[in-house]
Amino acid sequence: MPAEQQSAQPEPQLAQPKPMAAKPQPAEPEQATAAQAAALTSLEVTATQHEQTALKAQDSGVAETATQPGTEQLVGQPVLQQPVSAVPAVTVPPAEETVIKVAQPEPSSPVTAISATAPDSASSAPVAVTTQPAQITTEKKPGFFARLKQGLSKTSQNLGNGLASLFLGKKIDDDLYEELETQLLMADVGVDTSQKLIKQLVQHADRRQLKDADSLYEKLQQEMAELLDVVEQPLQVEHKDGPFVILMVGVNGVGKTTTIGKMAQQFKQQGKSVMLAAGDTFRAAAVEQLQVWGERNQIPVIAQHSGADSASVIFDAYQAAKARKIDVLIADTAGRLQNKAHLMEELKKIVRVMKKIDGAAPHEVMLTLDAGTGQNALSQAKLFHEAVELTGISLTKLDGTAKGGVIFAIADQFKLPIRYIGVGESIDDLRVFNSKDFIRALFNKEF
Repeated sequence: MPAEQQSAQPEPQLAQPKPMAAKPQPAEPEQATAAQAAALTSLEVTATQHEQTALKAQDSGVAETATQPGTEQLVGQPVLQQPVSAVPAVTVPPAEETVIKVAQPEPSSPVTAISATAPDSASSAPVAVTTQPAQITTEKKPGFFARLKQGLSKTSQNLGNGLASLFLGKKIDDDLYEELETQLLMADVGVDTSQKLIKQLVQHADRRQLKDADSLYEKLQQEMAELLDVVEQPLQVEHKDGPFVILMVGVNGVGKTTTIGKMAQQFKQQGKSVMLAAGDTFRAAAVEQLQVWGERNQIPVIAQHSGADSASVIFDAYQAAKARKIDVLIADTAGRLQNKAHLMEELKKIVRVMKKIDGAAPHEVMLTLDAGTGQNALSQAKLFHEAVELTGISLTKLDGTAKGGVIFAIADQFKLPIRYIGVGESIDDLRVFNSKDFIRALFNKEF
C-alpha cells in the first residue's frame, strides 16, 4: 500500500497541470485581456511621458505644450473603467501627435538665437550714434576768440607774459623802465614807439605819485590799446559806379596772393560778386596760384600770358568787371623789393591807368606785410606809401612769429588803417582787425 499510494500520488500531480494546459481553450478572452493590458501599459507609458514632458515644458517656460487638451484627457481619464472595445480608439497616432507637439520646445533654441542676435543689433545702434564725432569737431574747431588767442600765442608769450612778469612785485624806479624798454624792443615794438610809451608812463607815475608797479602795468596796456584804436578801420567796399577796385601791393613772399584768395572768398560769403586780376605777370606760379583760388571759389580770373604788361591786364579786368556788374575787383601785382626804383615806377603806372577809367580808382591800395620781418616791415611801408599812397595794411603770419609787436610801431608811425591780420592757414584766420580783441588775446585782458 505504501507503494501504491506512492504510485497513485503522482497522478494527481500529473493531472493538475492538464487543467492548466486546458485553460488556454478560451483563447479569445485571454488574448483580449493581454491586448488590453498591453494597451493600458502603453497608455500609462504615454501618460507618464506626457506628464514628464509637461513638467519639462513648464521648467523651460513653454506653458502652451504642457496645457494641450489631448494631454489633459489622456491623463485625466480613468484607464481601468474603459471597456475593451474602447481600446482601439486609443491608438498610437494621438501619441505621435502629442509627441510632435511636445517636440515644439526644440525651436526654442532658434528663438533664443534670435533674441541673442537682437542685442547685437541693438548694441550696434549705439555705435552709429554721432556723439563722439561732434565732440571731436568741437575740439578741432575752437571759438573765434580762442583761435585768435592761439594765433597770437608766440607774441603773447614774448610781449604779454614778458611784461606781466616784469611788473610783478617790482617797485617803480629807473631799473624798471630800462627793463621795460628792453622787453618792448625784443618784441619789435620799435625804438621810437617804445620810448614814447615809457615817457607817457613816467609822466603818469609822477602825476599820480604811483608806487605800485601793478597799476603802472595797467596804464601801459591802456596806452598800447589806444595806439591800435586809431587804426581800427574795417574796409568798406561799397561803390555805386563800377566795381570797387582793391590794388594789392607788397614784396615777394609776404602772402599777398593767399590774402587775395581769402579776401575774395569772404566777400563772396557776404553776397558780393568778385573778380580777380592776375597782374603779377613776372611770376608764372603767381598766375596759376590765383587761378586755383578762382576755381576753388568759382570766381572769374582775368589773366594774360607771362611777361605781359601788368597795367594792361588790370585795365582789361576793370572793363570786364564793369560790363558784368561785378561788385569787387581785386588786382594782384608783381612782388617787388621796396628799393627797386623801376618796379615802384610800374606801380605808379598802374594807378595812372586806372584813374583814367575811374577817377576814384583804385579805391583801396592795400600793402601786405609779413609780421615776421620785424622792423623791416616799417621800411617797406614807408617806401610803398611814398610811391602809391597806401590806404590800408594787412599784416600776415602773426601766428608764426614772436615779433607781433611791430603792429604797434606801424600804427604809431603811419596811422594807416589796419584792415586785416593773418593768424593761421584757414580762411577764417584772415581777421578783420579789432583792437580790443587783439589786446585781450595779447595780455589776457578783459574790458
